[in-house]
Amino acid sequence: MRIALALVAIVGLTPSFLMAAEPIQINYDEAKMPKFTLPDPLVMEDGAKVTSAEQWKTDRRPEILRLFEEQVYGKAPPAPTKLVFEVFDDEPKALDGKAIRKQAKVQLTPDPEGPWMDVLLYLPPDATGPVPTFLTLNFYGNHTVHTDPGIKLSESWMRNNNEKGTKDHEATEASRGTSASRWPVEDIVKRGYGLACIYYGDIDPDFHDKFQNGVHPYFYEEGQTQPKPDQWASIAAWAWGLSRGLDYLEQEAKVDAGKVIVMGHSRLGKTSLWAGATDERFAAAISNNSGCGGAALSRRRIGESVRRINTSFPHWFCENFNQYNDNEDECPVDQHQLVSLIAPRPALVCSAVDDKWADPKGEFLAAKHASPVYDLLGVEGLKTDTMPEPDEPVLSRLGYVIRPGGHGVLASDWQRYMDFADQHVK
Repeated sequence: MRIALALVAIVGLTPSFLMAAEPIQINYDEAKMPKFTLPDPLVMEDGAKVTSAEQWKTDRRPEILRLFEEQVYGKAPPAPTKLVFEVFDDEPKALDGKAIRKQAKVQLTPDPEGPWMDVLLYLPPDATGPVPTFLTLNFYGNHTVHTDPGIKLSESWMRNNNEKGTKDHEATEASRGTSASRWPVEDIVKRGYGLACIYYGDIDPDFHDKFQNGVHPYFYEEGQTQPKPDQWASIAAWAWGLSRGLDYLEQEAKVDAGKVIVMGHSRLGKTSLWAGATDERFAAAISNNSGCGGAALSRRRIGESVRRINTSFPHWFCENFNQYNDNEDECPVDQHQLVSLIAPRPALVCSAVDDKWADPKGEFLAAKHASPVYDLLGVEGLKTDTMPEPDEPVLSRLGYVIRPGGHGVLASDWQRYMDFADQHVK
């Protein structure tokens, strides 16, 4: 069952085949959606209205961020005081001369024996200066992003998957390029962007062992054996790792560190939004099919619910989030407020018509209800009040896109990401 549930989130399998075996009821019917009231991003906990950009910056934004930390994702530790990295690959004529390829090993903790993550970076070979860059996490290792034989084969724990060439929880040569359809590297560098990729399992392996693996144990207090109820779980750890990736990119002369766009899909779309919220150095944030705990409003209870996600993936969110299982209305925040934390920076929420599990309408409504914060800050919010038709992208500074098809990342999705970045970052 655990494997089946993992496949639901990773490849978007329709979860109906699980429902008979599970007591948790899944609703896709808008008529059966309970009535609810969303917390207003522009009203303080004490009821005071937020009427200025300064009040948002100094009072309300920190308040919302704290509530998400305490109740949803958990508090992460500060950045290491010193960044330690080793560039072990610098190939100026990768992909038949179409790209520069660099790879670096980045230390994640002060302990040199602790976990490291590998950063794979492709750059345009003909750029005359630093370039805007997409920073992303991937599910099965950097070597799956492209068939390029120069990419280091990951040595980290992997989920077994015959299609991805993983065996005994290890990558094999058969893994190389198995996710390449999601990463049109040549198109990205041709458009003038860099692409930086990190395997999320380098930061924290995606299975629940009560946080004994990955980065968590290296930040425990004396005598501590797992995070406190309001401390970071896996999504917060992956987001923290993205910030360490940005730390590295700030040292890379060919990258414009002020124009790094964090992008993620599915659980990593949840992660990209949280990374964009917690680290204001990111120039923009893009989530794709992020669903429950990402861009979709939890109070709608459409598709994957808070109870379902906490039951299926108990390591993703902090322990405190469990108190909102079947109790979403009592949570002091909802996901439109997560999107609002990215303001005034550009944010793009992306959905797919057939990805009902992720509640596309709930993702759109999160963007819509975050828009007043953008307006307050004097920048362009979402340029529509009604959900657009498929393939009619709304690429305002706070944007929304829905396309035909299901859960996944397509080469055409990347064209939209780059169109959005062309307008608001590049």
